[in-house]
Amino acid sequence: MRVPAAPIAPLGDVVSRPAAGETLSPAPALSGRVASVDAYRGFVMFLLWAEALRSCGVAEALPESAFWAFFCHHQSHVPWVGASLHDLIQPSFSMLVGTALAFSVAGRSAAGQSRGRLIGHAAWRALVLVLLGIWLRSVGRPQTYFTFEDTLSQIGLGYVLLVLLALRPRRDQWAALAVILVGYWAAFALYRRPPAEFDYAAYGVPADWGHHLRGFASHWDKNSNLAWRFDVWFLNLFPREQEFAFNGGGYATLSFIPTLGTMILGLLAGGVLKSERPPEGRLRWLVAAGLIGLASGWLLGALGICPVVKRIWTPSFTLWSGGLCFLILAGAYWVIDLRGMRRWAFPLVVIGMNSIAAYCLYELSARFIGESLTTHLGQAAFRAAGAPYLPFLHGLAVVLVLWLILYWMYERRIFLRI
Repeated sequence: MRVPAAPIAPLGDVVSRPAAGETLSPAPALSGRVASVDAYRGFVMFLLWAEALRSCGVAEALPESAFWAFFCHHQSHVPWVGASLHDLIQPSFSMLVGTALAFSVAGRSAAGQSRGRLIGHAAWRALVLVLLGIWLRSVGRPQTYFTFEDTLSQIGLGYVLLVLLALRPRRDQWAALAVILVGYWAAFALYRRPPAEFDYAAYGVPADWGHHLRGFASHWDKNSNLAWRFDVWFLNLFPREQEFAFNGGGYATLSFIPTLGTMILGLLAGGVLKSERPPEGRLRWLVAAGLIGLASGWLLGALGICPVVKRIWTPSFTLWSGGLCFLILAGAYWVIDLRGMRRWAFPLVVIGMNSIAAYCLYELSARFIGESLTTHLGQAAFRAAGAPYLPFLHGLAVVLVLWLILYWMYERRIFLRI
């Protein structure tokens, strides 16, 4: 942890040229930032925090409420094909890493930092991210839990390659994206499909699971695909409490490869945002790229060429989710940076400017904060709106405490940077 002399962004610097005297709020402003990127990153972290709201508990208590059923759906991961709002957390965060990196590499290069030093710093960041992911997943376990499918580890595994691409021309970035998506698709397509007698129940898939893929799409079925087979070999190279046979959610280490594709999309977007194009031209590019990505990803799934599955990050999901991320970024850029409507986004910016701290705080302290609130305030304090809403109001209090901690850090310009 450090108090920077200049404004920074987690995993990269994002620089803009705000108007003289422009601020986000009456609080101390950090100049020289693309506020829409910080706000979008803050929104992503807020979606992660929103798990504490336990909307599915309210939906269960109010089964007739379509609103709470909808809320619950979008605070949960879909079983396999498709996506909810919750499924956009990881691709959004990954894409924004690439967006920030486009500014960071340009700034460091302009300051005279050598390629060797840039790559060395990238290797250090990558190692820290992977180890931090393992450490967070090991909390509460009797021994180190080696797993690499979480957000931080996935970013870390591809980060050095991302920096190397950031040092290359944009045409090389596009080419790398194409090779990653086509190559990853081909690897799954060439791996044998599960035979009819495959014992899914032995690998964590219930016999009555209703989301199996059929025909050619079964190359991407749960816990029977190439990425699952790789993890059965790879994860058992590490000391474990028991032999690894499957991931209950179907998540896989190899997803870092298409995640790198998502980060490259962010790198391309960052290149546009820092380019000499007029602001309206940048906005048009983001919107056009978003629509193309969304449509192409959906079409690949609809035609049965490649199903849209977040849990194994299929190439079609990379395109589909990348398109949505572009559109969200375009909307934020238009409202916040072009129209200058910034004050409303200040709560999100506070989170977004300290996203690593936001992530670690939630993973490490959300439960402790919740238990402390119950201990000192009692459950009755959260029954004000009725018993069905207790988990939601309790979670809302947890989120408020987390935000106040980050606001305290923001006021003192304390930012966790890797």
